[in-house]
Amino acid sequence: MNDVLLKIENLTKLYKFGKCSVRPLVDLDLEVERGEFVSVMGPSGSGKTTLLNIIGCIDRATKGNVFLDGIDVARFSESMLYKIRRDKIGFVFQSFNLLPYLNARENVELAMELSGKFKGERKCRALEFLGLVGLGGRELHRPSRLSQGEQQRVAIARALVNDPAIVLADEPTGNLDVVNKGEIMRLLLELNQKRGTTIVVVTHDEQVALQTQRVVYLQGGKIVKDKQQRNGIENVN
Repeated sequence: MNDVLLKIENLTKLYKFGKCSVRPLVDLDLEVERGEFVSVMGPSGSGKTTLLNIIGCIDRATKGNVFLDGIDVARFSESMLYKIRRDKIGFVFQSFNLLPYLNARENVELAMELSGKFKGERKCRALEFLGLVGLGGRELHRPSRLSQGEQQRVAIARALVNDPAIVLADEPTGNLDVVNKGEIMRLLLELNQKRGTTIVVVTHDEQVALQTQRVVYLQGGKIVKDKQQRNGIENVN
């Protein structure tokens, strides 16, 4: 039996601007199994970022259910959503979102600030996960002394340090050159394959999407194609 980590049912998002309204998502259904690596593609305005924000409990659905690790987060209060974001979700952004006055270790530790872990444990875990992403020995460097690829590795370590159920990545290679883009994708693939990390990545880059197990295509707020790519065999639904 499939182990479904994320289940979305009849998801609709409505934004109102005076007398006008926009529906970036319309009656969308989606399931992601634990351990999957899924990319979401589509033209600008197709609802990709809105979908990621709702999965990440940053935005709320207008209608529908969002079950994350068996919990219907669509019904939660803002204080409960904060705990879900902290404990269940890791975020990786295109712009890295590192604090420039903190070093790499401190940026990773920041994700654990309200987790209840003692300072010594936070430091040890930060060092462990920086080592995991290949930044051992760079933990005292501030973002200005790190390359863009290294900054994204710090962001990935920060996303992983609380052992989230799912990692959500919004254009994680969008600001990187070809070499760093390849390195970050190899790292994400290794985390998925060796650690079983569930990853959903929004991307415009077909080369990025081709490396994931599954590609979901959005258009007009709906899924128009869902393509499995496991073992190099494509099964289109």
